[in-house]
Amino acid sequence: MTELIIPKDYDPRLSIRETEAAIRYIRETFQDEFGKELNLQRMSAPMFVKKSTGLNDNLNGVETPVFFEMKALPGETIEVVHSLAKWKRMALKRYGFGMHEGLYTNMNAIRKDEDLDNFHSIYVDQWDWEKIIGKDERTEETLKATVKKIFKVIKHMEHEVWYKFPQAVYHLPDEIHFVTTQELEDRWPDLTPMEREDKIAKELGCVFVMKIGDKLKRSGKPHDGRAPDYDDWALNGDIIFWYEPLQKKLEISSMGIRVSPESMKYQLEQAGATDREQLPFHKQLLEGKLPYTIGGGIGQSRLCMLLLGKAHVGEVQASIWPEDMQKKCAAAGIQLL
Repeated sequence: MTELIIPKDYDPRLSIRETEAAIRYIRETFQDEFGKELNLQRMSAPMFVKKSTGLNDNLNGVETPVFFEMKALPGETIEVVHSLAKWKRMALKRYGFGMHEGLYTNMNAIRKDEDLDNFHSIYVDQWDWEKIIGKDERTEETLKATVKKIFKVIKHMEHEVWYKFPQAVYHLPDEIHFVTTQELEDRWPDLTPMEREDKIAKELGCVFVMKIGDKLKRSGKPHDGRAPDYDDWALNGDIIFWYEPLQKKLEISSMGIRVSPESMKYQLEQAGATDREQLPFHKQLLEGKLPYTIGGGIGQSRLCMLLLGKAHVGEVQASIWPEDMQKKCAAAGIQLL
């Protein structure tokens, strides 16, 4: 378990019942505004998938999904999703979405190998979204324009929450900046990637850290792990806010323009995962049978945490925490649900 941060003289500002009311308001309002801004329709999505489809998110490649067998499908391994990164792209084709149309869904995942701290839980709840774009729109300009739209909705939510819960709202910066992982390494070569993110987030307030997954020039290592079969490592990134209550950066969204057949082939080779080329999803993509898309995930609990100035993600979601963490939080006035 990584270090638990206890802010000095912490005041949750809202009771648990008031917090629950604020959570409901933020989730319902944000998804409506977000869907309108990006032209996305809400769709139902699976909580588990067959392992044999290759649809589950492999994350960094070391996390093990929760899995089981079901009575009706003997011998078939069923996995609880880590995310719906690949499922969404197939769904857009299957459900007949057109150019510049997309979907979003409530994604609930169990990541049992997660290191727990103020931001991380084994329970992940996010809005997973995906949108069809043209091949000629697989550009940095498209990526940045979409990031700005998402930031606009988050910033608008700050004003909405302030109107309903003025005593609790955490104020956000007025704009989002863009920086690449290589620029961060060039500027702070002696820091770890996460220390670099803390530095740039504190300096700029809100930043989109671009190009995550491929090897950096100085270290020869990736800035951070990214699965090779959904984001294009040259056209992706994370939306990060500087979070004053904990003096740390807070990642709200991981997103990007998705792999083309060419970029997925390259990334599978880099990751030593060319065996995946025979899985149903990967075969369809390599054969050019899936649409070009942009997509990502936006953390629901993390957005609530950010907008309400909470010290721990467990204040805005019900999960399981170690006993020593529960005791330390209770002593500090951090109300875990």
